[in-house]
Amino acid sequence: MGSIIDQRHDIVKNAVMQRPDAVVEVTILMWERLAVELISIIGEEGFQSLYARSCHLNSAIFPWLLLDHSSSSSDSRFVDLQICLENREPAEASEASKALFITFVDILALLISDLLTASILRSAWIDDTFELVAKGNTQ
Repeated sequence: MGSIIDQRHDIVKNAVMQRPDAVVEVTILMWERLAVELISIIGEEGFQSLYARSCHLNSAIFPWLLLDHSSSSSDSRFVDLQICLENREPAEASEASKALFITFVDILALLISDLLTASILRSAWIDDTFELVAKGNTQ
């Protein structure tokens, strides 16, 4: 049995790769779902701070991952990320997506605990998320 950190990373990797043919769509839907869960707990500014920090840390590995974090509208919150990922090869988009989520959830776990983070991830990333993507409905 792996460590809690390894388990958390596996959750992220498995979630992102649920639909390898639709990594960008799955990624955006996962971020939207995670945002809804977290904003109710830490507020919009708290979520945006964690998201911006995660993007910044990952821009060292993926320099093209420079995103505008000024939009707090739920309709446009992840548009820059979507555009960045769509402009990359699927394998690179997948790696960047996993790295960004892993950084985000690792920071979150340090702040609020592994147990609460795991609970939030389960709430945000229920299985029907991926059924919606399979049907082409990402709302």
